[in-house]
Amino acid sequence: MNLQLRPAFVSFVALSALTGLGYPLLVTGLAHAIFPHRAGGSLILRGGQVVGSEWIGRDFTDPRDFWGRPSATVDGDGKPLPYNGAASGGSNLASSNPALADAIRARIARLRAADPANRLPIPPDLVTASASGLDPDISPEAAEYQVHRVALARGLDETKVREAVARRVQAPTFGLLGEPRVDVQLLNLDLDALR
Repeated sequence: MNLQLRPAFVSFVALSALTGLGYPLLVTGLAHAIFPHRAGGSLILRGGQVVGSEWIGRDFTDPRDFWGRPSATVDGDGKPLPYNGAASGGSNLASSNPALADAIRARIARLRAADPANRLPIPPDLVTASASGLDPDISPEAAEYQVHRVALARGLDETKVREAVARRVQAPTFGLLGEPRVDVQLLNLDLDALR
């Protein structure tokens, strides 16, 4: 029995060390060497302080700021925790679910109340959450929808705000994957710097 158990145990320990320690350390080391910013969390720094991550949105509610997609992240009791990286996930509500329709109606009402003069159609990404619930990006159309409110609240010319949006539009990855997008956090930081 020892002749069979000893090699099995040694193999188990060796493979565990190789696949559980060696491989993850190698991959992590390579990631930090080749992509240090991304491997470090793609942190956004301003004045030496971490103000966010390029991969996780923030809950902007001030009329002076561009607002991101609604977050669907919740805690263990189902209470909303906007943009909580530890609770990533969509709402999983079907399109036929009345709760989803109610949430969308409430989001539309909030957007209309924040800018009553705006009669543009509301882009879907401003009233629907992403699959992760953490998406930091909105479509250029969603940014355009908010230009009037943000310019008015900040006391800026709409042209300046549109120029700031245009500078933050990112093309699809490799020119093929995804849609054009605007990082809300970086855009709001750009506008803060305009003051």
